[in-house]
Amino acid sequence: MTDSPSNATTTRITVLISGNGTNLQALIDASRSGTLLNTEIVRVISNRRNAFGLTRAENATIKTTYHNLLKYKKDFPDKVEDGTFNDARRAYDRDLAAKVLEDKPDLVVCAGWMHILAPEFLDPMKAANVPVINLHPALPGRYNGANAIQRAYADFQAGNLARNMTGIMVHYVITEVDMGEPIVVKEIQIEEGESLEDLETRIHQHEWKAIVEGARMAIERLWQERNSKP
Repeated sequence: MTDSPSNATTTRITVLISGNGTNLQALIDASRSGTLLNTEIVRVISNRRNAFGLTRAENATIKTTYHNLLKYKKDFPDKVEDGTFNDARRAYDRDLAAKVLEDKPDLVVCAGWMHILAPEFLDPMKAANVPVINLHPALPGRYNGANAIQRAYADFQAGNLARNMTGIMVHYVITEVDMGEPIVVKEIQIEEGESLEDLETRIHQHEWKAIVEGARMAIERLWQERNSKP
């Protein structure tokens, strides 16, 4: 890791994914085009073997890693039959942090990463001064967690969505799910007669721009803070 982005220093980014990788593709395109100036995606990590985002990364000659939770569930079975696998998840996140830090990234971006990050991951990132940001398809404090778009749409259908407004945000990741400080927030109004599928498509199109903008702003803040230290 280096000291300043202003003199052609490269900001190293690790991206965590679980699926198709359209948001990853937006980051790849922005890095290659210069929209994200002086950045390099050093690795893409997926918790799903068949995530197409891994193919996108390979096509862009970016290193990839598949990090499988199932192995940890076998190694650390539940002590009680509650299905939480807390020991497995803690071990998984501890090893994930080690894998990420091997590449010495400056920033970690969760781009469709469907796994709640535990302190065993977040604490080593904080100690290494590596911020973690996430894209979430809802406004701050609304529809935290999974299925945010579907839950907002259900409230819209029931007449319970204020101003018919949902949105997206990019935020810093903390232990409380989707409750970290927002970096980018964009409101998106659900239109009368719009299907859930149409809404999802429209939200995803906004996400591609927001994740790039959020990454850019997080990078600027990161280097400002590093350069202000004596």
